[in-house]
Amino acid sequence: MAFGRSERAARRAADPVTLKVLVAGGFGAGKTTFTGAVSEIRPLRTEEAITEASRPFDRLDGVEAKDTTTVAMDFGRITLSDTMVLYLFGTPGQDRFWFLWDELASGALGAVVLADTRRLEDSFAAIDYVERRGLPFAVAVNCFDGARVHPVETVRAALDLDEDVPLLLCDARRRESARDVLVALVEHALRTAAARRQPVGR
Repeated sequence: MAFGRSERAARRAADPVTLKVLVAGGFGAGKTTFTGAVSEIRPLRTEEAITEASRPFDRLDGVEAKDTTTVAMDFGRITLSDTMVLYLFGTPGQDRFWFLWDELASGALGAVVLADTRRLEDSFAAIDYVERRGLPFAVAVNCFDGARVHPVETVRAALDLDEDVPLLLCDARRRESARDVLVALVEHALRTAAARRQPVGR
């Protein structure tokens, strides 16, 4: 069936906007869990078993029970509204896989950086990376079972985050919690984009 120009334009206008989001963070911070919990499709995972050969390179302090690791990326999708769909690209956490980050970050609207307060220093590299690329980002503190919960202000100071960077407590296992983080990121990214379009001096 052929469509005229006006019909094709109407169909394009009705299509949702698709946006790419990077899910980053240190090794064992919960990136794979976050992406899997919120994805409305079966997530793509590239996990491999942690072997004895990798143990000298993968610091397991605080995450001793972890037995798999992402070696390429995680991928998921979530529809936020009739007009917006997010595609999630989760990064591997170890330094030796960082060569993949540039490709995964290309074209991204922004990033979620997952932080684990048991190993907060592991978040610094991911935060530095998204800041260097100029990506709007939100930090989600993953509240693991048994981990001490710190006030948001304390975590913000420890990570040296600007006041405008969204910082949320979340449970990466819960869809609603992960979705709230993504909504906060999108809102922050849209505000950032609008501010960058403002003429100088306005």
